[in-house]
Amino acid sequence: MIVEYSKQLIVIAVVLLLFGVLMPFLMVIHLVESTFFMNFLSFGASVLGLLLGLVGIAGSRLVARHKEDENNRYK
Repeated sequence: MIVEYSKQLIVIAVVLLLFGVLMPFLMVIHLVESTFFMNFLSFGASVLGLLLGLVGIAGSRLVARHKEDENNRYK
């Protein structure tokens, strides 16, 4: 199931990782108020983006390996 949506997972992971990087930067330059909630939201987005990215990359690699095995089966 997750393997079917690996490219979408990677895109979502990139968006979450960018959010997790940009929000602390905006807090440091005082464009966004640094609150307890915003700090944990940006941290959670970073961690979730990292995990989703790893799952997406692993899923896309499984699909590529499966296609490669099917191509080499009859040679």
